[in-house]
Amino acid sequence: MLIARVIGNVVATQKNQRYEGSRIMLCRQITPEGEDMEYTCLALDAVDAGEGDVVIIAQEGWSASTAATGRPGAAIDSAIVGVVDYIDLLK
Repeated sequence: MLIARVIGNVVATQKNQRYEGSRIMLCRQITPEGEDMEYTCLALDAVDAGEGDVVIIAQEGWSASTAATGRPGAAIDSAIVGVVDYIDLLK
């Protein structure tokens, strides 16, 4: 899993029928302090996240597939599975 910020929405006029009704979001990984990192990925949105939201992304095929489509077996390796309200760092 990783923490990321949604930085955009990807529009696909043609996509696999298993993804019908799912949105594809462009996400940039962030540090726990909220600073941008270099890694950017596409993730299917399973929780109705919006641009600018800090999210939790599952990057394991079986979990991502099941969370995003409700059915296992779709070719998905990243899915947004939660919207983060806040991060409390214990120091």
